Amino acid sequence: MTKEERRGSVPTPEELNALFRAVALAGDRQAFAALFKHFAPRVKAYLMLRGTGEAVAEELTQETMVTLWRKAALFDPERAGLSTWIFAIARNLRVDHLRRPANRAVADEDDQASQIPDPLPGLDEQVLARQRESRVRVAMSRLSQDQAHILRLSFFEEHPHARIAEELGLPLGTVKSRVRLAVNHLRRLLEGLEP
Repeated sequence: MTKEERRGSVPTPEELNALFRAVALAGDRQAFAALFKHFAPRVKAYLMLRGTGEAVAEELTQETMVTLWRKAALFDPERAGLSTWIFAIARNLRVDHLRRPANRAVADEDDQASQIPDPLPGLDEQVLARQRESRVRVAMSRLSQDQAHILRLSFFEEHPHARIAEELGLPLGTVKSRVRLAVNHLRRLLEGLEP
């Protein structure tokens, strides 16, 4: 698949907003499915890059998308961009998760989990997205070729772990371990690139 074809398959902000309006105004399930396909892997990656374990990240991603479905009519595009709102939901759910007494001990052991950044309201969403993309590109270039490849398959091309295992001829458990190690390494690199 060429770079242009990959870009063509990613919805534009206008298309995402139109899908979201269809969900908010008409409860359009197909529009929601398209939003889910676009945002769920990105939300999960965001949560994992913030130090959330894979299983909890998956659970919080599901909660984020259910919240999107239930509260779509409450979204105010004058206050924030769509992706900013969705990632704020994910961040808040993560904070709530970490504040639960059963999870507090784990959060106290993990310095990253206890230093949750505040959202940056009021900044131009496109500028922030470009800055993030640039940092991710730099961090990805510092990963080993194998780690970068497995992250591309998992997060950018959105292949399930079972498919990656089949493509690479590896056991499923090995793929999961390698993805987790690569995500942790990428997270450390990204933390070093923060302004």
